[in-house]
Amino acid sequence: MKSLIINPGSTSTKIGVFEDETLLFEETLRHSTEEIAQFDKIVDQKDFRKDIIVNLLKEKDFDIKSLDFVVGRGGMLKPIPSGTYEVTPELLHDLEIGKQGQHASNLGGILAKEIADSIGVPSYIVDPTVVDEMMDIARYSGVPELPRNSVFHALNQKAVARRYAKEIGKPYEELNLIVVHMGGGVSVGPHKQGKVIDIFNALDGDGAFSPERAGAVPVGALIRMCYSGKYTEAEAMKKVLGNGGFNAYLGTNDMRDVDKMVSEGNEKAKEVRDAFVLQMSKDIGSMACVLEGKVDQIILTGGIAYDKDVVAGIRQRCEWIAPFTVYPGEDELLALCQGGLRVMKGEEAAKKY
Repeated sequence: MKSLIINPGSTSTKIGVFEDETLLFEETLRHSTEEIAQFDKIVDQKDFRKDIIVNLLKEKDFDIKSLDFVVGRGGMLKPIPSGTYEVTPELLHDLEIGKQGQHASNLGGILAKEIADSIGVPSYIVDPTVVDEMMDIARYSGVPELPRNSVFHALNQKAVARRYAKEIGKPYEELNLIVVHMGGGVSVGPHKQGKVIDIFNALDGDGAFSPERAGAVPVGALIRMCYSGKYTEAEAMKKVLGNGGFNAYLGTNDMRDVDKMVSEGNEKAKEVRDAFVLQMSKDIGSMACVLEGKVDQIILTGGIAYDKDVVAGIRQRCEWIAPFTVYPGEDELLALCQGGLRVMKGEEAAKKY
């Protein structure tokens, strides 16, 4: 079966064409700041991005009518269980309005639907960031107006969890795993028999700091900073989301830069990296408690999982909990393809939004 996979980012659109799980070709289509700036809303970029995708397929001499299905990256929808979802009018509406916020990933399902409808094939999204399988008791924060919610790297977390299960020959639904995604943002989730029952929210001030996010910060100090008169709301948000974490301490969100600083004897860089390892390890320990100590495997993934020193540091602190498996990087195009294939091959039913 041939598929087109669409993964929109803020300044790029990554696409891949697969035959079953074999990648035929992929391209990252870059969009300049000027090109994006001409659109008031993210949904307004739809035709601009669609034309670029369709034209690329023509340049590749690929017959778009040979596709069996199209999958787009899921966006900021209402909280939903994990799975592959058919792009229905209700789902499309919530992507267009940005049910839980404006993000380029909202375009994934919209673009998939338009291209798929033009050739009469199904369109899907798979495991968007709003996948929510949390236990009710995990939602309590201490302030009723501020419940903990589920926003995380669901696509990659679920993909590597299923990959591990397949490699050891056991159903994902029979395993207890702690999956640690480490990229521009980080998230740590306890997967209990196929469901992520708690999460350190990767986006909104929870868990460890990351290359560009502050994670959990002292709340009282944050409130005083926000009311100090020194910052606008946008400036305060940028401090914790974008300019936080490694960016704030070392002026870079690239772990390769950090490692270079450490190798050149920069003690501050080493201390910040060690602090990151400590915070990630504390998150893993917390989720081991959520699973009542019954952890089959700890899985490290994301771009930072390429960093041998970070991986070694986390292992040193956490390997007493469970054995480790490391899947560096993330293959989101393949994960999206696999989600669509499971439905097309009848291995699971498409969920309704």
